[in-house]
Amino acid sequence: MKIPAFITVRSSSTRLPEKCFLPFGTGSVLEHVIRRVKHYDLDPIVCTTTEVTDDTIIELAKKCNVKFFRGPVENKLLRWSQCCEHFDLKSFHSVDADDPFFCGDEVKRSYDLLQTGFDMVTPSPSSSGGGATVGYSLTANIVKRASLATSHDQDTEMIWSYIEKVPGLSKIILDDPKDNIISTRMTLDYHEDYVLLEAIRLIVGNLATREEVCKVIENNPDLVYVNSFRSEEWSTNQKNKSL
Repeated sequence: MKIPAFITVRSSSTRLPEKCFLPFGTGSVLEHVIRRVKHYDLDPIVCTTTEVTDDTIIELAKKCNVKFFRGPVENKLLRWSQCCEHFDLKSFHSVDADDPFFCGDEVKRSYDLLQTGFDMVTPSPSSSGGGATVGYSLTANIVKRASLATSHDQDTEMIWSYIEKVPGLSKIILDDPKDNIISTRMTLDYHEDYVLLEAIRLIVGNLATREEVCKVIENNPDLVYVNSFRSEEWSTNQKNKSL
């Protein structure tokens, strides 16, 4: 079976409004992420909310002929759990729509590790630091157990802080790859991030590999200054969310 890839996305965003609909090649950022998931032979499932503003996301999912699910607005953990039940899934990998250059090879490496007996495989250090190459691999069971301790409207954006409270959790951090490690922040949170990501896309294309992205950054070192001044703000925001 193909790896179920939950493309977690909402249209509401404060720092960069409706960023998933920004142009990114021949389609929007979200269309690009869907195509990239397919390119790596993963099984895309657009996972969004019941909010009316996310109706456009569902329309786009239908246009791209991919599966979709709508769940609680704030409780992402419960949304994932319900999505697993809906599609009768035992495990999945989370692909954030904010990470347009995620690496499918890293996704597969993470998911393979999950199958060896873990409940959760967390992103590699470089990815968590902003490289945005890989998400979480999770079992449906651990997500459901964690969601049972939350309310329907609870904000569970930082899912790991809830999953790590589940008794008996078996987790592991994915090692960084041996080469082509991306240390530049590649998440789409601010306008400057969009400028950087679009510049990389224009140079190597939408389906660029991790190696190709690394070479672009190595050959154009000044690119990192486009959004580097936002990194401290981004890091602080991540920490505040987990409190």
